[in-house]
Amino acid sequence: MWRLQNLLFTLCVALGCVISARGVILVTGYVGGKVNVSCAYGHGYESYEKYLCKDVCGDNDVLITTSQPKNLKYSACDDKKARTFTVTISDLTSEDAGKYWCGVTRTGQDIYTEVKLKLAPDSCCDTVTKIQSYEGYSEDIICSYEPRYQNYLKYICRGNRSSTCLQQALITSDNKQNGRIKFNDDKGSGKFTMTITSLTQSDSGTYLCGVQKNSVLDVFSAVELNVKEWCCVNPNTASGTAGYPLTFQCPYPSQHHDNSKFLCKGDHRSNCTNVTSQSRFTVQDDGFSHFFLVMITELETADAGTYWCGSDSQWRVENYTKVELSVEAVHYAVYTVVPVVLLICVLVIIYKYKCHNVRETEAVMNRNPPKAEDVIDAEEGGIYGNQEFVVTSKQQSALNHLDDPGGDEPDYKNFTTEEFYCNENYHKANKR
Repeated sequence: MWRLQNLLFTLCVALGCVISARGVILVTGYVGGKVNVSCAYGHGYESYEKYLCKDVCGDNDVLITTSQPKNLKYSACDDKKARTFTVTISDLTSEDAGKYWCGVTRTGQDIYTEVKLKLAPDSCCDTVTKIQSYEGYSEDIICSYEPRYQNYLKYICRGNRSSTCLQQALITSDNKQNGRIKFNDDKGSGKFTMTITSLTQSDSGTYLCGVQKNSVLDVFSAVELNVKEWCCVNPNTASGTAGYPLTFQCPYPSQHHDNSKFLCKGDHRSNCTNVTSQSRFTVQDDGFSHFFLVMITELETADAGTYWCGSDSQWRVENYTKVELSVEAVHYAVYTVVPVVLLICVLVIIYKYKCHNVRETEAVMNRNPPKAEDVIDAEEGGIYGNQEFVVTSKQQSALNHLDDPGGDEPDYKNFTTEEFYCNENYHKANKR
């Protein structure tokens, strides 16, 4: 029976007399994926057997029937309410591309619907746009499309498998917010953008931009994002003295001439606080050099720390500078205290030296006590009378030593007026 039908089918194809329920159905898919081939049939054929065959529908070309609806590669479903016969082809290979026929078995000549299956490699793309960014940054993945696709569904997925991209889309033009990801479609420029905020290294990888074309293969472009660790910046150093002004330079690329410049303070850019609002901090760009000046008036010890200056709000590494600022305190007390201490030390030394001489004089006088009448005369004579007494005592002491050769030779010195003042204690003691 099949052999006769196949012969009639081959003759009809050659003669162009195949009865088709509809025009040619175009089906597209990806190698390694699967496709659904759906064929409609007319009213009254709901209970008839349906099948899918390939090429000329020979004995070996029938792939699946509704009476045996499943095997390893093909599965069939007959939706009698919708009057649609659908075959799913799995594990597609390049050999699966070609011409197929949906058939409805009936007495006489079967009803056929022609199907053309086109397959494409399940990978994209020959050209890849590369983007480099850093942890914590925000980055835009921009995808272009032709004007005729303005109203088509757009989407972006991770990986490079075109066949599953739409099913695994991170975001679409119908759903424009997904956590850290935002979607924007600028139809005027023919570009749609996916913005990822607070980047991490796990965001690195390949992304596919897709435009859904329904009956044919979607249009894709590929972007490779590389997120690097934000670290290892070699800082510049600056130092100053509290109470004095300080100026240091921050370089920037020539293409950032018109960019706004920034200066902030913090151990990390994530906790960096803008300081240009303080009146002591000024940022000045002369417009000619490839750097701007940071001027700080009346440095304070609290100004020490880590500063960041640059010309790029995205904080790309080559567009900012890290500055470690140290501030030395002014030691005013040292300049005042040191001379005073030295002066006191000198006075103490002088005082001790003078009093030492007085004690020696007292020792001499104790060895040669004066007569009572001499003491009385000294008191009446006052301070200057005391000078004569001391001289007399010294002379007496000298005579006593001459009489005693074994004794120590006294130290004969001239006494100063200050020594006589110190002797006042002696007189008072004797008077008592």
